[in-house]
Amino acid sequence: MTPSLATALLTIASLASASSSSSSSTPIPLVIWHGLGDSFSGEGIQAVASLAAAIHPGTFVHPISLASPSDSDDPSSADRSATFFGNVSQQVDAVCAQLAAHPVLSTAPAIDALGFSQGGQFLRAYVERCNAPPVRSLVTFGSQHNGIAEFRACAASDFLCRGAMALLRFNTWSSFVQSRLVPAQYFRDPADLPAYLEGSRFLADVNNEREAKNARYKENLASLTNFVMFLFEDDTMVHPRESSWFGEVNGTDKVPLRERQLYKEDWLGLRALDDKGGLVFRSITADHMQIPEQALNETMRDFFGPLERQFPSHRYEEPKVYGHSFVNLEL
Repeated sequence: MTPSLATALLTIASLASASSSSSSSTPIPLVIWHGLGDSFSGEGIQAVASLAAAIHPGTFVHPISLASPSDSDDPSSADRSATFFGNVSQQVDAVCAQLAAHPVLSTAPAIDALGFSQGGQFLRAYVERCNAPPVRSLVTFGSQHNGIAEFRACAASDFLCRGAMALLRFNTWSSFVQSRLVPAQYFRDPADLPAYLEGSRFLADVNNEREAKNARYKENLASLTNFVMFLFEDDTMVHPRESSWFGEVNGTDKVPLRERQLYKEDWLGLRALDDKGGLVFRSITADHMQIPEQALNETMRDFFGPLERQFPSHRYEEPKVYGHSFVNLEL
C-alpha cells in the first residue's frame, strides 16, 4: 500500500470516529484474515484495523498471522510465505487454536470476521470447522468461495509467487501440490469435477460437495447473523469472478448461487441463512481489492459493533453496487 493510501484511510478513520454515535456498549472483537501475498502487518491491514476501531470505538482488532514462534526474526515474511506455501486445513486448525487460546477473543461472547480475497474462504472454513469463539458477521471481499479455474499472474519481480504458480501448473491434483501449495487447494475446474472431487484437499470439503455431507458445516454457517459477500465486477485476478458469490461458471454457462444444487439442497446452510435474511450480496465496479471508502465505512458501520445491536433483514434484496470512487487496498 502506498503512503498516500494509508494516510487517506487513517483520515477516514479519524472522521468516522468523530461522527460515531456514543455508546456505553463495547463492540465485539474483529478478526481479519488477509489475502495472497499480504501479511498481518501489511500497511493496508493495519489501516483497515484502525478504521474499524474508529467507526466502533473500543473494538479489539486481531489480524491473523500464520507465523510461528520460530519465525520471530521476520514474522511478516513468514506470514506472507504461508499465503503461498502450506496445508490450508492445517492453517485453519492453527487459527482455530490461536483464537480459542487468545486471552481476549476466547472470552468474547462472539466475534466479527473480515476476510480479504483467499482469507475470506479460510474464515468461512473457520466458521464451519470450529467456530469457537463464534462468528456473528462474516464479511468477505473478492473471495474465491467456489474456487478458481485459472491461476493468477505474478509480477516479474515476485519470485515467491512465480515459484508457487510454476508448481501449481505442474500437477494440480498430486498429493504433494495439494498439501503444500495454497492456491491449488481452492482450484476447481467445473469441466473436470471428478478429478476435483477426488483430489481437492480443501475446497471440496468445506463446500460439502462430496456425497457424504458434514452436518456441522451446515449448522455452523447457518448460525451466522450476517454473511456478506463482495464481488468485484471488473476482477482480473479471480477467475471466475462469480466465485465471490458462489456462482458456477463453465465456459459461457453461468449459474448463480440460488439456482445451484448446493443452495437448493442446502449443503452449507446458505439457503437457511438466506431465508432468515442473513445472506447479503454486494458488488464493486472495480478490479480486485479496489475497495471504495464508502463500502468500507458502510460495511463496518452496518455489520460490526456491539453485541446487542439489531440487524435488518436482507431477505432476497437486490445486491448493492458501489462505484469507481475507490481507495485501492492492494490486498
